[in-house]
Amino acid sequence: MGEPNNGIVLYHYSFSPVARRVLWYLSLRGIDYAECKQPPVLPRPDLSRLNIRYRRIPLCAIGRDIYCDSRIILRKLEELFPNSTLSASTPDEKVIEKLLEVWNMESSVFSRASQLIPTSMPLLNDPKFTKDREDYSGRSWSKEKIAANRPEALAAIRSAFSILETTFLADGREWLLKTDQPKLADIEAIWTFDWLNGLKGALPKELISDKQYPKVFAWITRFNDALKAAKAKAPKPASLIGDAAAEQILNASFVDKDLGVDPSDPLGLQQGTEVEVFPIDSGSHHHDQGRLIGLTEDEIVLGIEANGKELRLHYPRTGFRIIAATGKAQPKL
Repeated sequence: MGEPNNGIVLYHYSFSPVARRVLWYLSLRGIDYAECKQPPVLPRPDLSRLNIRYRRIPLCAIGRDIYCDSRIILRKLEELFPNSTLSASTPDEKVIEKLLEVWNMESSVFSRASQLIPTSMPLLNDPKFTKDREDYSGRSWSKEKIAANRPEALAAIRSAFSILETTFLADGREWLLKTDQPKLADIEAIWTFDWLNGLKGALPKELISDKQYPKVFAWITRFNDALKAAKAKAPKPASLIGDAAAEQILNASFVDKDLGVDPSDPLGLQQGTEVEVFPIDSGSHHHDQGRLIGLTEDEIVLGIEANGKELRLHYPRTGFRIIAATGKAQPKL
């Protein structure tokens, strides 16, 4: 793309299970990028520099286009960096890839997995962390509430392990699409289970281990071996502090195409309307406000201003809400 590190700046923190989806993708494809590490809790001044209120991690800037939510990040990396070695190769495989994304991200699999965080985790003794996560999730993060939710969450996750064991992996295949290397479909499926496997105390060994689900745990091991080999070959990401990351982004060009606003959209919004956009499942207290410059059945694009420059924030349509702006309007550019 003619810009440092392909114009990519990934905002994340090291133990975010959702951010690992994107980190794995970049490593397995060997794509050069820069990263700007963030604290696990608010505030995040690095993002405030860009006038971004969206609070979830990861975010990925490619040029002056900033993608919010890992689903759209992976989709745009596939589009903007073609000839992907991770892409599904047939329509049937693409369907499986998409259904696995929805299964983990939009159904209850990850939300139930997050309820298996062990009450012994040191961060649960930090009031700043628990208050932040209550703001993020809209539910109590008291140890008592976590313990009360655990039996139902454990039942749901056992069922999810069983689905993988007895369907996709039942015939002994190494990867979900019967390929000779992991694909995006594997990333879409494995991230929740790999995260739980590495979270000490989350999974009771008498119920969920390689004894009950040998094919799933062998798949997790294969994936981590493949990832380790890919990381050894991939470019090491540049590490940027907040000021440097913001400068690189603000001085870049836009990379994505103009979508326009679909006139048949049920909301009936006009291009240029001042709106607020926010996720409806988590982090919903944090609204970005700006000019609506793109709206399709798959994507929302919001124009905002930061330091006199226009940025474009991109969101998936699913899981996000658009409302008329109620605060001070963003300056017109």
